[in-house]
Amino acid sequence: MAILEETLQATDSAKQVSTFESGNEMAAMAAAQINYHLMGYFPITPSTEVAQYLDQMKARGEHDIKLIPADGEHGSAGICYGAAATGARVFNATSANGLMYMLEQLPVQSGTRFPMVMNLVTRAISGPLDIRGDHSDLYFALNTGWVILTARTPQAVYDMNIMALKIAEHSDVRLPVMVAYDGFFTSHQKRKVDYFKDREIVQQFVGECPVDYHFARDPKKPVTIGAHMNGDDLINNHFQQSEAMYKAADVYKQVAAEYAMLSGREYSILDLYKMEDAEVALFLLNSAAESAKDVVDKLRSQGVKAGVISPNIIRPFPAAEIREALKNVKVLLVGERADSYGGHGPNLTNEVKAALKEDKFNQTIVLSRVFGLGGKDFYADDAEAFFNMTIEAMEKGYAEKPFDYYGHVPGSPEKILKPVIEPQHGDVFNSGLIQVSMNEETNKLKVKIPPLRALTSKPKRIASGHGACPGCGIFGGLETFFKGIEGDIVVLYQTGCAYVTTTAYPYTSHKQTMIHNLFQNGAATLSGTVEAFMELKRRGEIDVASDATFVMITGDGGMDIGMGSAIGTALRNHNIIILEYDNEGYMNTGSQMSYSTPLGHMTSTTNVGKTQKGKAYHHKDTAQIMASTNIPYVFTGTEAFPQDLVKKAAKAQWYAQNVGMVYGKILITCPLNWKSEDRFGQTIIEAAVNSNFFPLYEVEQGETIITYDPEAKKKKIPLSDWLKWMGKTKHLLKEENKDLLIGFEEEVERRWQRLKAKHESPYL
Repeated sequence: MAILEETLQATDSAKQVSTFESGNEMAAMAAAQINYHLMGYFPITPSTEVAQYLDQMKARGEHDIKLIPADGEHGSAGICYGAAATGARVFNATSANGLMYMLEQLPVQSGTRFPMVMNLVTRAISGPLDIRGDHSDLYFALNTGWVILTARTPQAVYDMNIMALKIAEHSDVRLPVMVAYDGFFTSHQKRKVDYFKDREIVQQFVGECPVDYHFARDPKKPVTIGAHMNGDDLINNHFQQSEAMYKAADVYKQVAAEYAMLSGREYSILDLYKMEDAEVALFLLNSAAESAKDVVDKLRSQGVKAGVISPNIIRPFPAAEIREALKNVKVLLVGERADSYGGHGPNLTNEVKAALKEDKFNQTIVLSRVFGLGGKDFYADDAEAFFNMTIEAMEKGYAEKPFDYYGHVPGSPEKILKPVIEPQHGDVFNSGLIQVSMNEETNKLKVKIPPLRALTSKPKRIASGHGACPGCGIFGGLETFFKGIEGDIVVLYQTGCAYVTTTAYPYTSHKQTMIHNLFQNGAATLSGTVEAFMELKRRGEIDVASDATFVMITGDGGMDIGMGSAIGTALRNHNIIILEYDNEGYMNTGSQMSYSTPLGHMTSTTNVGKTQKGKAYHHKDTAQIMASTNIPYVFTGTEAFPQDLVKKAAKAQWYAQNVGMVYGKILITCPLNWKSEDRFGQTIIEAAVNSNFFPLYEVEQGETIITYDPEAKKKKIPLSDWLKWMGKTKHLLKEENKDLLIGFEEEVERRWQRLKAKHESPYL
């Protein structure tokens, strides 16, 4: 129901506060003021901050949203769908490959007509990996059946997030709504914004949560949701969905008018800047349109009738409004931060052309340019170059090159990149000092390694020059492990700190073959690599003197989102090693909680405040999960106990080459996010082992052997002696958190006693 203007003017609580905030902060502010029931989320740059800000606000008691960290974006979409089907108000945020991973779920939500709001903080889609902003993810969302709003500024992010829920829940729409804004340009840059001081004004505007729908919220009123359909029924369903999408345009106008009355800020279907008599114009989404407006002013002062069009909504596509805006424009350039490969122009270019085709009198020449991919900046000079293209086409009466890229640089043979590091392979990585043999009586491997100093002559697998933080434990841990691996390796790195700090194009720190794939599919990718290698070798199509060892490096939460792929790979028992470096969080994206984060530990999404005390549940025992798949060898290790780790690496290589898959987990330090001093890395890891938090053991052919027993060595220390070294855990040592600490201690002891029982019995 519309809010009456006189009522608003008479309400003191409708006051707005001016501040300087980013787009992500304002998305979180709007969500907190609405006080959604639930947010299922998974961290991915640059949208991660939305969940972080909401968690900080929740720790301060500023909202009641149930924040659920998912196992991946596909899981987060499922959480949101399930909650929406229950009739809850639901919120989410994602970017790039996160959207791609949840893409299968998005048409499910729109096709069954359950409202929710999701912020898409736009970013380049891999591969290759690029975390900066373009619209390649947004374009994949165009056919999901979601209403899509576009926000050019942090102010628009706040306002559209409020309008989005009202649109989504409108009885004529009943569709999920996406609010898309530019990663880093809008998400992180702070701008002046106004927001409502009293959240009751926001809640009054969006209205009560609907209850009169086909929700699974009352067991006494059973419903069936998502029944499969035949073609006749499905076409009717999709027709209704299509009609609802087109009605969303009228609902948008209505909601925008009501919001303008409330806030004083207008968001028409199209943002038209000096288009009333424009002869040349640019069609740009989001932040680029703002950059182009200054150029319009400059050209106008020179007598050029220039203008800018930027839509505030692209689903439904505003075809009628675009025809009206362009009826007198001679040349339009559509600039797009994405491509539709092979389509002779990206998506919006062809939709603009289709819209104009409906007007038989329209003679507008349309140019299309792909620009700004991977976050490449768009300056006023670039907007002026676009306008010069339109002016040239207007003077000629045609476009010489209707479609092209803008801002790309042709390569030069004279400047071809040359390797800085010579690749190394073969015997340079063979020490000849590590001996591995099978004991036929025990069916266990016998490993003999030399003193560690004898292995220092083996070259490092990773060259110096990586960009990791001071004190990072990743490379010390990996290189210690690799000391136990002889010969060549082929290594796959999932996205994470180890990957991004060693392969910033055009540089690489890797001396041997390195492949990258995303968190959720690394294990499957490497299983394809090793099987192809073996088949090519079997057929004689490659000539390799000796077999390489295939290793996947994962970490930074990779065994959360990548768990399904890893388990599938383990069950198939491919000849690879999966090595997880455990830094207890998603450190690559800013220290968010992962399932390996221990109880009570503080991260950027498990804040400590008056209403919460860090992570609320215990860490995942990945080694035990992988052992349950019956792979031949599982181990834990750390560089703080180097002989133990090197010996396990040698075993891992033998099993991977002769029997099947190996999984290893090494605990490594992350001083930046653990809030610890760089120099105490080994001390902290030793304390983690000696407190039994991170026990050292192996599961060989199904039998568990503890390889280091702090109790037997008389090195056992209290858990608090480990926690005291890290700033992220010091709150656990306070008297008011005594119960939380006791619960943590009891779980560590329970796991240790179970491990001892398995050590003592080969049948457990």
